[in-house]
Amino acid sequence: MFDTDALRLLEAVARTGSFTAAAAELGYTQSAVSRRVAALERRAGGPLFARLARGVRLTPAGELLHRHAGIVLDHLARASDELAGIHGGYRGRLRLGAFATANVALVPRALRAFRREFPEVETVPVEAPSGGLLRRMREGGLDLAVVSDYPSGLPYDDGIELVALAEDELLVALPGDHPLAAGDRVDLRDLREETWIEAAPPERRTMLGDACARAGFAPRTTVRIAEWTGKFGFVAAGLGVTLVPSLAAWAVPEGIALRSLGGFAPRRTVSAALPRAPLPAARAFAGFLAEAVPEAEGGAAPSGAADGQARQ
Repeated sequence: MFDTDALRLLEAVARTGSFTAAAAELGYTQSAVSRRVAALERRAGGPLFARLARGVRLTPAGELLHRHAGIVLDHLARASDELAGIHGGYRGRLRLGAFATANVALVPRALRAFRREFPEVETVPVEAPSGGLLRRMREGGLDLAVVSDYPSGLPYDDGIELVALAEDELLVALPGDHPLAAGDRVDLRDLREETWIEAAPPERRTMLGDACARAGFAPRTTVRIAEWTGKFGFVAAGLGVTLVPSLAAWAVPEGIALRSLGGFAPRRTVSAALPRAPLPAARAFAGFLAEAVPEAEGGAAPSGAADGQARQ
């Protein structure tokens, strides 16, 4: 019913007490202000100002509308500030997605640094597999997602930008008392008789399958366990072995040994996925992720590790 220009005019006239002063402040002519006020009064259904010998004052109806106009203009000003903050990268809400093992060390470290730099940005974390995160981004539900091409690649999407963050080595997780856990590294060919614990999509090539093919064998029938806590439980119980990303080494419990597979080790690419027109805050967070990679990788088992214990 009332446009914002009319409400700003009402506020200026009420504050200055004069059509002439309001006109000078807003850059209008005095006659233009008179016409605009008359139009506003017609919309309001009656006089908003009492015309005095010197200036004007609000009528009871004018006082009521002026009170509401102040509330509306204040909310609009705050909205303008917050929108500027969103586009400037320092306020608003940032919806962040990540796959499970990225939330072990990489995302928390980046998020801690980001919040110190941009405390007024509300971050909303979401965890899901990489494919689900990309679908959610395509639907407009995420501003940034940490994704990887493990276990069987990522779909191409020309509406999403992928910023590579790390080439993450996949380590083999063995029971702590496994004979091969005593060595510095494990030759993948020595694992040809092991049961592999994995949850790759059926009928699709996987990094494990490709690595085993390079080593000259096909992996033995896998046990399909999706959650990492379940995988670790099966390994600790001696029911199989599994691949663990270096970035997740911090979370491996006692009783499990992590070893490099040397030249046969698969590597996954960890990336930050962004919409083609990302928020500045999302672009900034991608930078914090890149800076957090070395620290997050600090929990990985080095190639010479031979203690048979999990990294905490």
